[in-house]
Amino acid sequence: MDALAAGEVIVLDGGFSTQLEARGHDLSDSLWSARLLLDDPTEIRAAHADFFAAGARIATTASYQVSESGFQAAGRTAAQAREALRRSVIEARVAADTAQAHDGLQRWVAGSVGPYGATLADGSEYRGDDRLSVAELRAWHRPRLHALADADPDVLAVETIPSLREVEALCAELDTLGMPFWLSVTPHDGRLRPGEPLAAAYGIVASTSNRLAVGANCCDPAEFDPVASAARQAADGIPVVFYPNSGETWDAIARRWTGAPTIPGLAANWVASGARLVGGCCRVTPDQIRTVAASVTSTASTASTASNAG
Repeated sequence: MDALAAGEVIVLDGGFSTQLEARGHDLSDSLWSARLLLDDPTEIRAAHADFFAAGARIATTASYQVSESGFQAAGRTAAQAREALRRSVIEARVAADTAQAHDGLQRWVAGSVGPYGATLADGSEYRGDDRLSVAELRAWHRPRLHALADADPDVLAVETIPSLREVEALCAELDTLGMPFWLSVTPHDGRLRPGEPLAAAYGIVASTSNRLAVGANCCDPAEFDPVASAARQAADGIPVVFYPNSGETWDAIARRWTGAPTIPGLAANWVASGARLVGGCCRVTPDQIRTVAASVTSTASTASTASNAG
């Protein structure tokens, strides 16, 4: 991705499942949005197109929760899981090529690699409390990493990683894969979910070949400052990726979201502080990404004008 190497700010997409639900799909089963990769792939393509139309430059594939073990637990087969991984890249690529043909703006496809806990469909990715060793996690991730790489995305989005063990396992495998990737953790109060330091995770990524960026996703927008600080400490010079949740709060008693989205008003600050890939995760809609894209463009134009004036 030459644009990133040149210092360009790139807008990511938002909450993919959020958009699929807005399009009328029930995603309450354990396979989540991955089910549509087999049952209704044209809707996957359409959701990618919605975010591209809003200004996103990267489509993150619907492969986050796809694994052979997860599909088998849901009554599907390992072969169907491999097909879903392949299909996720195909649908994102078609949407990217179609958008690029329409306006000439380059788009990319990021193959989503979610954590082990995501495939358990019980919230484990927000605890990082699985009992697998580094070697076991590496072996578990290996087939899906290779299947996604074989489908030829532009980059792998290794995302929502909760623990230092899983960062270590993934980076060990990625080091042998030869595929560019970014790795984003899901922090809470400035640390990894088990309480481990962010800088330790970013240091592992920094020493891995083909790393494109480090950062965080699926977290409170207020986590940006500790993420940026840890990245400067352990991975100085490597671009920062940040795509948090909308900023709304889930009320578990009333079972509804409360508050207002804060992402649209904060994205320009992240860019001004050095973030180079920005977008959203849960509850972030195409309309919010449209606002993010506009604010990023405005911030970049102001910075360019100031630089030229100097």
